[in-house]
Amino acid sequence: MAVDNSLSPHGGELKVSVAPSGQAAHLAGGLPRLAVNEQIAREVINLAYGVFSPLDGFMGRADLDSVVRSMRLADGLVWSIPIILDVSPAEWAALRQAQDERGQAPANRVLLTHQGQPLATLDVAEVYNYDKTVMAENVYGTTDPEHPGVARTMALEDTLVGGKVTLVNPPQVNPPFDRFWKTPEQLRARLSELGWDSAVAHQTRNVPHAGHEMMMKGALMASGADGILVSAVIGEKKPGDYIDEAIVLAHALLRDEGFFLPEIHETSTLMWDMRYAGPREAVFHALVRKNLGCTHHMFGRDHAGVGNHYGRYAAHEVFDTLPELGIKSVLTLEWWYCPVCESVAYEGICGHRDRKQDLAGTLIRNIISGGAGPAATTLRPQVLEVVRDCAKKYGMDSPFVTPEYLENRTPVITMPEMTCCTCTECPST
Repeated sequence: MAVDNSLSPHGGELKVSVAPSGQAAHLAGGLPRLAVNEQIAREVINLAYGVFSPLDGFMGRADLDSVVRSMRLADGLVWSIPIILDVSPAEWAALRQAQDERGQAPANRVLLTHQGQPLATLDVAEVYNYDKTVMAENVYGTTDPEHPGVARTMALEDTLVGGKVTLVNPPQVNPPFDRFWKTPEQLRARLSELGWDSAVAHQTRNVPHAGHEMMMKGALMASGADGILVSAVIGEKKPGDYIDEAIVLAHALLRDEGFFLPEIHETSTLMWDMRYAGPREAVFHALVRKNLGCTHHMFGRDHAGVGNHYGRYAAHEVFDTLPELGIKSVLTLEWWYCPVCESVAYEGICGHRDRKQDLAGTLIRNIISGGAGPAATTLRPQVLEVVRDCAKKYGMDSPFVTPEYLENRTPVITMPEMTCCTCTECPST
């Protein structure tokens, strides 16, 4: 039975803005260039392919202020996380001066570049400033500089540029991620190919231990969905995180080894840098997976949280206030290892809470780092083998992010070489 893709993306339609290959060079030719970092490049790609629908570009002031203060766009549609482009005032002034001196046309268009190559055009609609403290306090509920989202916000440049983006040079996604990354249109087609009428999303940035596996299976049964879509977050990493390659390949193994039937499990990736915004980021994750074609999204304890900044189940409670999201939340309590039950146990069932061992923390990391094989009730030996193979192949002998990994890893995306247009209608670059 084919999937009913009448499930509307957020806002009603996917906002896709990718220049036809025959026009891309012409659009990019002669424009002033603004280099963007990896985080912004990933967001450009997500905007262009519709992952962030209904957004088609970086937010202007009205949308940003509305999102910051009320978790809605200026038109009232729910949106919870700012998607903004920041530029140093000096860099923006220099770009504008060079543009004026060269008589560029159209005057409001610039070329965003990454890795020295064209990436996308930006039709500048607005250049403005915004109070970063107000943004941090409202989005994260704190101005604590130890909160990674707050630190990211306070490090923003002072000039924000809003406007629509159009991808002119699609990136190459490198192995092993190339087989898992799909645009929303491609992923919806894949769900149709699998015959899914409904899908429950599992957001992850970890290798799967037994608790994750049980949580996915429980969510699949509780939702009544046809399949589970693992959506692994691939983005900015800090030392001590699991390396991206291990996350993706370990999840794919669960299907390959038969722990899930192949027709009910699919692994994919989302290029996104976690903000650790707790309930707000939970809402964002739900909206993005709605755009990917999911009908349900699972949320566990401390979803997208950090430290003690949010209530244990704040990401559950937020959905009570947002009935119009158009994607159903599947809420789960904590899974742990119980030495009395000698198995993975569920908070809503197990009576040995005082003996619980946290699967998300030291126990699993010690198994991975210590060289001893795990009990299948905590971490499957097949998963451990994949993680250790990834450490050798991708992680400079560590399954966890190290400074060496950050410096030497193969990037997730590579920008192909693109020669800008040299036709007589375009100014020289």
